[in-house]
Formats: sequence, structure tokens, C-alpha cells
Amino acid sequence: MGVEKTEDPVIIERGDGVARLTLNRPDRLNAMSDAMLDLFVELVADVTADEDVRVIVLTGAGRGFCVGGDLDAFSESGDAEPVTRGASIEKLHRHMRASELLRSSHAVSVAAVNGACAGAGLSLAAACDLRVSSSAAVFRSAFVDAALSGDFGGTWLLTRLIGESRAKQMAFLNEKVTPETAREWGLVSAVHAPEVFEDEVSALASTLSRKAPRALAGLKQNFIDAANLTFAEASAIEAQRHVDCSRTTDLVEAANAFLERREPHFTGS
Repeated sequence: MGVEKTEDPVIIERGDGVARLTLNRPDRLNAMSDAMLDLFVELVADVTADEDVRVIVLTGAGRGFCVGGDLDAFSESGDAEPVTRGASIEKLHRHMRASELLRSSHAVSVAAVNGACAGAGLSLAAACDLRVSSSAAVFRSAFVDAALSGDFGGTWLLTRLIGESRAKQMAFLNEKVTPETAREWGLVSAVHAPEVFEDEVSALASTLSRKAPRALAGLKQNFIDAANLTFAEASAIEAQRHVDCSRTTDLVEAANAFLERREPHFTGS
């Protein structure tokens, strides 16, 4: 992958069907500033609209994944201009669009949790389709101890990922959750040692990027529909997607590769 931007609060790299977004405020454990969030939403919108991107990897620079909003922005300042409630809600809605884009994109998203993951950072990780963790990471809700009630869809997402009881435990008590516990709860699917973490993430992204694009996107949409539609409605659309995939050249390639005992080479056609 070639780095397109190296000094911005979010770095984007693209290559071989994978877009990698790195939150880049390592001195602040990638706490979210307005500048970071403005750029992040812009980049997420860009990569989720790119049909050539099959996989999105979200990670953090340095020791942290993302510890949520930068609390310095909430500290008292006599020089700060007053902001109306409506303007604050509008700005937060604009930034929270990132969670919606990750969930609704055709691309499969992977949160590569390399370090501290808290607050809105946890919410963003939960918005991804898959999550893998470094053994050096730690997870916590953080909102309640910051006198906040939560954003970026974290409550909705965590309830569905780990169940209401565990989601409430994380939210109300703000206890640290280790990577091992996160794996037991189903919050992450794998935990890797720091020295091999990047290689494991790259291998996972590469594996996903080699899958049949229409099948992968169709499967993801099936899961989205499962959360929003009745069984009958979801099944009807699932059948349509399945038949559409069965009429592709990728299906022929899959069959030939199986018979010839080789890896398939999918084109998305």
C-alpha cells in the first residue's frame, strides 16, 4: 500500500482492494479532535463509495487505537465562543455518520485494535464487521466517568454484539475489559501478540480481499437485513442475491478452482 497522506490526523493507504485508515494522534492515544473527525468522515465516505475497495481496516497510530473524544475540547475556557445545543447536535450527527457508513458499506470493515480502545473509539470498533485485538489492548466504555451518556452508536452496537447485560456492565461500571475477556464475550474474534499483530491484520485483510466481491458484499447485506427486516422479508431478498451471485463468472471460477485444486481468482463479474 502507498501512503497518500502522512501528516494529517487520519492516514489513508490503499492497495489490492484494501483501504487502511489509521487514526493519527499518537501523542493523545488518538483521541478525537474535530479536525480528525471531519477528515475521518470524509475518508470513510470516500472509501465506502469506492467499488474497488473490498476491505476497510481501521487502526490507530502508536500505543492506542482510539480513546474517544479529546476531553480538552470540553474543558472550561473563558475564550470559547458559546455553541448552541442545536449546533452541537448537528455536528455530532455529522461525525457519527462514520459509524453508519462503516455498517452500511459493501466493504467488510475490520477494527485492528492495537491499543487502548475506549469511548467513541469502542463505538467505532463495534461498528466494524470484525474486530481483532493486540494482547496489549484494553477496552472500556469510559463515557460514564467522563459525565457523558455515549455516542457513535455504541449502546446499540454493543448490545447486539455482547448482549444487554454485558453491555450495561461495561457502560455503568466502566471497568477495564482485557483482550482475553473481549474474546470470550465475542467482542473480538482473535487476540494476537504485539510483535505479530500487524502481520496477522494484513493476512486477514488479504484473505478477505481475495473473496468473491459480490458474494462478500451480498453476505454483508444479508446481515444488515437480518437486523432490520422480518425473517420473511430478509429471506426473500436473500434468495434474490443468491440467484444473482449464481449467475456470475465468479461462480464458474469457484467451481473450476475447486475441481482443479487451486486458489480461485475472482474478478467481481
